[in-house]
Formats: sequence, C-alpha cells, structure tokens
Amino acid sequence: MALSEAKKASNKKSDQKYMQILIKPYKAEGADIREAAAAKEQSLQAYILQAVRERMERDGYTFSPKPDNSLCNASSSLDSETAK
Repeated sequence: MALSEAKKASNKKSDQKYMQILIKPYKAEGADIREAAAAKEQSLQAYILQAVRERMERDGYTFSPKPDNSLCNASSSLDSETAK
C-alpha cells in the first residue's frame, strides 16, 4: 500500500528529529543483549540507550536537551525503569 503525501510529510518531519546509529555485535552477543532486554521487559532500543546513558553519566558527560514531545516509548520506558 502506497503512503499518502500527508504520511510521507509526517514521516520526513519525524525522521529529522532522530539519528540512526548502527551497532553490529557478534551474533551470540546480540542474542544475549536481546535476551537481557526482554528479561527487563524493555525494547532493545530502550535497553541499549539506558546502558549508553548510564555509562555517559559515569564518565561525566551531560545530555543535550531533547525537543518537546521527543520522548518515544523507548525513552519513556527507560525513564520509568531507571526510576525503579
């Protein structure tokens, strides 16, 4: 099914807010990461971003402010998981 012009415009606007970062773990390590994320009932993205943010905090980095309404489900579950 083809995307409507409105949907294409919406997708383009949304895509401008995000950056893709590719990681390529070995298959066994990737499986371990997926299993650990599932065990914590987090998406893979939320699990990885939480790990990265925690490491950055330990290393003394601060985070850039996010634009309003930029939190996706992954970040929202990250915030609630971090609060536990």
